[in-house]
Order: sequence, then C-alpha cells, then structure tokens
Amino acid sequence: MSSTLRIAPSILSADFARLGEEVRAIEAAGADLVHFDVMDNHYVPNLTIGPLVCEAIRPHVKIGIDVHLMVEPVDALVPMFAKAGANIITFHPEASRHVDRTLALIRDHGCKAGLVFNPATPLDWLDHVMDKLDIVLLMSVNPGFGGQKFIEATLPKLAAARARIDAHMAAGGQPIWLEVDGGVKVDNIARIVAAGADTCVAGSAVFGAPDADGGYRGVMKALRDAAAAR
Repeated sequence: MSSTLRIAPSILSADFARLGEEVRAIEAAGADLVHFDVMDNHYVPNLTIGPLVCEAIRPHVKIGIDVHLMVEPVDALVPMFAKAGANIITFHPEASRHVDRTLALIRDHGCKAGLVFNPATPLDWLDHVMDKLDIVLLMSVNPGFGGQKFIEATLPKLAAARARIDAHMAAGGQPIWLEVDGGVKVDNIARIVAAGADTCVAGSAVFGAPDADGGYRGVMKALRDAAAAR
C-alpha cells in the first residue's frame, strides 16, 4: 500500500451558498480531491447536484474532482460529467446493465474509472474487471445522506479489497486506489487506513469543523496526524 494518504472532502456537507469559497478553502487546507456526490432520488433516497455544479466549481480548484454517481442508469451522465471537468467517475455496479462497458466508457472520456460497493454488496464484481479499474470505493454507510455513523463491518471488507488489489498489482496489474466513504472522522481514520484505505472521503468531519477564519487547515491536519499515528 502507498504511504501517501489522500483526503477527499465531500462537498455534500459544504455550505452550498458559498460553494466556490468552500472548495478553494479545502484545496488551501491540503485536500487532494474534491469529492462530488451525485444522487438521483431513484437509486438513493435523496437528490443533490449535477454536471452544471461540477462545471461551476471546476475553475475554482486545481485538484481533481472525484465524482461518485449514486444514479441509475449511469451511462448517460458519464460524458456530461467528463465534459464538466470530472477527473474520476465511480458508480455502483448494481446501477449499470453492463459494468465492463460503463468502465470503458468512463476511461474513453478521459477519466479514471471505479466501482463503488455498498456495505452489503459483495466484492465479487471485481473478479472480471480489475484490469479496467483505477479506484475501488467502499461505502462505510448506506448511501443517500451525509453525517451517518461509520459501519464497523467495513474494516474487514477493506482488508479483503486491499488483498485483492495487492495481488493484482503483484501479478503485474495497474495501480488501483482504495477509497472509503462514510463516517470517516479523526477518531477512526487510523483504523480505516490500517485496514487498507489510501483515500478517505470526509464530509461533515471536515466542513463541520472550520477554523476561526473559515478555512479547514486545522481539521485536515488533525485527520492526517491521526492517520499517521496508526
């Protein structure tokens, strides 16, 4: 596993009236990615943001935009988000009729591609598409809402996903990031990273703890320090 931890604050928990300022603030605080949660009130019970918002924040940051599609169907949105400035697009395999084709579609549009696994979704989907993956995202809450509590059963699942990725890379395969999303906080990030994650999404933990000047350097440093102390 890489010793580099990537932190991707989820703008689902940001102040949407100040979204440009918010994404600039997390980049200034050392965020590696902007995590962009797309919900359709169909695949998940909530409705959030689409390509126009992605396009609007793209000029505000130089870091990558990590788009997590919680939508069904998936394919029609891929070109739209790629055009809007996404760098990574992940989706839930249950939401695509043809997982292999959707992964290829994402890569064909110049983005890194990944699969997202809900807490009760088995990792078996990985068996036939490892060569097309840039990232695997494990949900540590049930998707649809921010601010939920971390599901502890994600830890052994992370370890299992890490073993699959390491075996793939040892056999000559491409690098694959292992991301976790949901309930990541200062008090559990060390266990999450120890289980195998190299990329952590944090929403309310970041945006709920602003510095006095409105920035997020304090909480970002606290997350990195806690992870390093594992």
